[in-house]
Amino acid sequence: MVAWLAGCTAADWWQVGRAVHGNQLSYLYAIEWPLLGVLGVLGWYALLHLERPSEDEREGRRAYEAEMRAAAQAARDAYRAEEDPALAAYNDHLAQLTRQPKRRLFGH
Repeated sequence: MVAWLAGCTAADWWQVGRAVHGNQLSYLYAIEWPLLGVLGVLGWYALLHLERPSEDEREGRRAYEAEMRAAAQAARDAYRAEEDPALAAYNDHLAQLTRQPKRRLFGH
């Protein structure tokens, strides 16, 4: 973190010097480098202080996802029961096409 802030400070000092000597674009960079320094500090803080979910929370999430998958499958099955046979065949064909590897349009 110290190296990050030192690098941002040095780059900012350099850009301010260039801006004073007439490089108009360096004014923008002189504002950018302190912002990057602050973003680096905020990212570092977030990495150290954000909590990871516990095993119970992860297990609850898995159970919820399994329940939602089962509900979605039940809805698909109910829809398929009243689906037109020609439309069902076409949907099966599309599903088979999505599982096949993609062919390149050009190249090897």
